[in-house]
Amino acid sequence: MKQNIYDTKTFFTKYSQMNRSVKGLEGGGEWKTLEKMLPDFKGKRLLDLGCGFGWHCQYAIEHGAKSVVGVDISEKMLAVAKEKTSKEIQYICKPIEDTEFTDHSFDVVISSLTFHYLVSFDDIVKKIYSWLKDDGEFLFSTEHPVFTAYGTQDWYRDSKGNILHFPVDNYFAEGKREAYFLGEKVIKYHKTLTTYLNTLLQNSFEITGIVEPQPSKEMLETVKGMKDELRRPMMLIISARKKIEK
Repeated sequence: MKQNIYDTKTFFTKYSQMNRSVKGLEGGGEWKTLEKMLPDFKGKRLLDLGCGFGWHCQYAIEHGAKSVVGVDISEKMLAVAKEKTSKEIQYICKPIEDTEFTDHSFDVVISSLTFHYLVSFDDIVKKIYSWLKDDGEFLFSTEHPVFTAYGTQDWYRDSKGNILHFPVDNYFAEGKREAYFLGEKVIKYHKTLTTYLNTLLQNSFEITGIVEPQPSKEMLETVKGMKDELRRPMMLIISARKKIEK
């Protein structure tokens, strides 16, 4: 059974109240950076892995995508997506690891903050390579290896609760980590930066962009505690292109 904490009542209720859930794309601290890296969707066939509430799927439709498919393991997330986004979007409720499509089904594959929940990055990259047309584009965000390394994903604080520093330990020991997100225990899988980059290169992808996003000026000024997000990277965004088969 693949992990599906998003369908538990308590976690889903808390997640639904987050800024990125209420405000959609504009509520995500990384959105402005990610948006600049998105390819042209006009006339394209898009696959969104771990689509959640479908915000990126809707964005693609509004920017001219020919067809959009969103895959997510959470029935609760997809129920909201179907209610709030275009009827043109096809949603599939299934673990990403078990999803199958025919070769060359898509022009673009995207994924937002999902791959740190998967055991193997190599397995999904191999699938994405086969699903993409030649010269197809792949863009994903994930939690930064610095953020996932230690596991707890929380600051070290003094006796008064003031932030001292962020822990980074066992960086090269990839694998399972137990973190607390919204007060609930969540299983994630740490991977090094080398793994993310070399896996793409070894599976015939050309890396076209790497960004460690920072909060926007507006968020730094209006969201409490956001300035601390400049002390360590929380996310990583990578864009790549499938090399043309010869």
